[in-house]
Amino acid sequence: MDYSIKKLYDLDLFELGEMAKEIREKKFGRKMYFNINRHINPTNICKDVCKFCAFSAHRKNPNPYTLSVEECVEIAKSAYKKGAKEVHIVSAHNPNVGYDYYMSIVKEIRKELPDIHIKAFTAAEVNFFSEISSKSYEEVLDDMIDAGVDSMPGGGAEIFDESIRNKICKGKVSSENWLKIHKLWHKRGRKSNATMLFGHIENRDHRIDHMLRLKRLQDETNGFNAFIPLVYQRKNNFLNVKNFLTSVEILKTVAISRILLENIPHIKAYWPVFTLNLAIVAGEYGADDIDGTIEKESIQSSAGANSSNGLDLEELIFRIKDAGFIPVERDSLYNEIKVYK
Repeated sequence: MDYSIKKLYDLDLFELGEMAKEIREKKFGRKMYFNINRHINPTNICKDVCKFCAFSAHRKNPNPYTLSVEECVEIAKSAYKKGAKEVHIVSAHNPNVGYDYYMSIVKEIRKELPDIHIKAFTAAEVNFFSEISSKSYEEVLDDMIDAGVDSMPGGGAEIFDESIRNKICKGKVSSENWLKIHKLWHKRGRKSNATMLFGHIENRDHRIDHMLRLKRLQDETNGFNAFIPLVYQRKNNFLNVKNFLTSVEILKTVAISRILLENIPHIKAYWPVFTLNLAIVAGEYGADDIDGTIEKESIQSSAGANSSNGLDLEELIFRIKDAGFIPVERDSLYNEIKVYK
């Protein structure tokens, strides 16, 4: 790793912010992007036991559930009637429901809502689908496209360093295969996002290494729409982290991601893990997107994030404007739908 890159974290927060802000404003001016979306989490029963996870059913979350395909469709239809342009489907790795269950959710939503954008299934889920179906990654991805998936979310990346993965998510998709799955998806002409979970047991070098691996893949495929640094949520999990991130460390990480990942168009300060206030402040440190209204969210809120019931559209627009940004509603591929002057 280049020593000068490692030294970025040693810079003053405001100096980093100015560097990142300059890149952001060259690309997008004062625009702050969001979308009107609905998260659907079909089941929380999971074969994996990731130590940072509070969503999956275990002794800290003894409330297992599995939605029927029909229930997932009804959720999507209800959201669509309220103006949602996207459904974001991320689930646990439930060994009891079978491969067809997951594909059927997408097929039936697509049948009922031909116009909605379906963002579905992380690379970790693709790896799980491959295991339970004995299909190759290529076959799984082709099945997803045939079912109606438009783009892939960026979850499951966590931290790419395998020594850290071995401690926090052993048995989950490897970093090598996470990158391979996204590369295969991009080769099919499809877009995806990329995440990084930080603020647990990793260190700054691990974060920079993670970003640089994404940068290399983006140089090769140009398939990532956005990078999403996810702040570790502390409640109801087994990591036993003692020292939590300061806002300064979070904002430095956002700024460094904007500086290092100039080849990935968007940096998203995902408000459920930042808080809305800090997500908007992150706009001054390189972020240009805060996700969307969400309507209902189960994964991060299980670990303490204040996002279980989403966010009111009018409140979101007001808060963005109040901070001196221009709210821009986008679609899932960052085409602008409406600019709120």
